[in-house]
Amino acid sequence: MATNRSRRLRKKLCVGEFQELGFELNLNLKDDLTDEAVDAFVEQFLNEAIAANGLDYVGGDDYGLVCLATRGSVNEEQRVACESWLKGRKELADYTISPLIDVWHPETPINQA
Repeated sequence: MATNRSRRLRKKLCVGEFQELGFELNLNLKDDLTDEAVDAFVEQFLNEAIAANGLDYVGGDDYGLVCLATRGSVNEEQRVACESWLKGRKELADYTISPLIDVWHPETPINQA
């Protein structure tokens, strides 16, 4: 595809100045958790770490992608807030959070604004 795209097309494709950033999240829950404990953790995570920071989560109990709830990009402060919430949670054996990535085209480097 041509690289000389119109502003309208760049916006539709979420490229260039319209690139949208998010991050991947891997959660390793402890093996001894009951289904109720897992459900309670997920509900708290979605309410306190995701929705409270204006984010949205797509995925399952153990892996997902975090992006902005509206059109736009997650910033580093929102990523750190999510990571801070996860620190010290007794339900987790461990977790990993990726650096910010392009959510539509993960292989594309992040634009430096």
